[in-house]
Amino acid sequence: MKLKKVASMFLAAMLTCSLSVTPVFADEVSDLKEQKAEAQSEMNSLQSQLNTLMNKMSDLENELIQTGEEIAKTEEDLKAAEEDQEQQYEAMKLRIKYMYEEGSGSAALEKVLTSGDMSSMLSQAEYSQQVHSYDREKLNEYIATTEKIEELKTSLEEKQDDLEATQVEFEAQQSELNTTISEKSEEISNLDGMIQEAARKAAEEAARKKAEEEAKRKQEEERAAQEAAQDTGGGSSNETTTVEEDYEDASGGGESSGGGGSSEPSYSESTGNAIVDRAYNCLGADYVWGACSPGAFDCSGLVSYCLTGSYSRIGTSSTFLGWSRVSNPQPGDVCAGVGHCGIYIGNGQMIHAATEGVGVIIGPVQSGMVYVRA
Repeated sequence: MKLKKVASMFLAAMLTCSLSVTPVFADEVSDLKEQKAEAQSEMNSLQSQLNTLMNKMSDLENELIQTGEEIAKTEEDLKAAEEDQEQQYEAMKLRIKYMYEEGSGSAALEKVLTSGDMSSMLSQAEYSQQVHSYDREKLNEYIATTEKIEELKTSLEEKQDDLEATQVEFEAQQSELNTTISEKSEEISNLDGMIQEAARKAAEEAARKKAEEEAKRKQEEERAAQEAAQDTGGGSSNETTTVEEDYEDASGGGESSGGGGSSEPSYSESTGNAIVDRAYNCLGADYVWGACSPGAFDCSGLVSYCLTGSYSRIGTSSTFLGWSRVSNPQPGDVCAGVGHCGIYIGNGQMIHAATEGVGVIIGPVQSGMVYVRA
């Protein structure tokens, strides 16, 4: 009995020593998880900044469209004022010609002096003055209107330039945030791998120690039994002491992300072909902010026309981003990103209203864009 007690104590001491290895791995896993939590928190903050920036870019796009429409209206008003100027110019030429043929100022003076009586003379002089005042008033009115329209147009164009500069700045910030988020996501992925590797090693070490101690325990039990049998002359007692330890699996298990389960919108080849045909027919059209008209579009104006066949805007690039996304893009689908959109025509290409001075062209689908189906 004494020998068995000694053997059990020895076995328990050996198991206690083996268990001291486990906290080392547990501490490593804990440290890695803390690093991952910090990285995840930083990425969440960056994502929040990106979402705020995307909202600002959406508002900026709407403002650019509105300013473009205002500039187009101002240009129409200026054109109408120029037509009025032409008509006024022709009328004044006729009036000057008449005055020249009648003897200019001397004829007018002669009419006043030969009016007959004082009353008629004053009436004739007042009439001449009214004609002169009318001409001068119309001329001043035209000059004031033209200057006002020119100033408004200049102001709107400066505003649009400022908005476009802000858009470039926002796009640079978006690119920087996307790069940082991508790097942080890769860091988190690496930490996940390190956590799983540390957990795997911990599990393997625990299993190895457990196997070793189990083998030692059996050896000690057998040795104790033999010694006890020798002490009692062969009559051995089968009493044994078993020490069991459960080890928790520290592998951490990979997180699984289930898909949404929702089916993608069905694709109609005839509808897609009609949308693509409209897009091809618009190639070469000018890029004009706020435009959705024959020969002139901005990016969302072009997409709106291609989808509906009518020159009426149905949304902006932000609107299209909210539509149902598809993973199997087909010709006629919409390519949408923050601040830009186009019509997918297949083979990684799209037709889009690129920018001012470029117009509607065929180009590659831009990085970061998603595909949606109307």
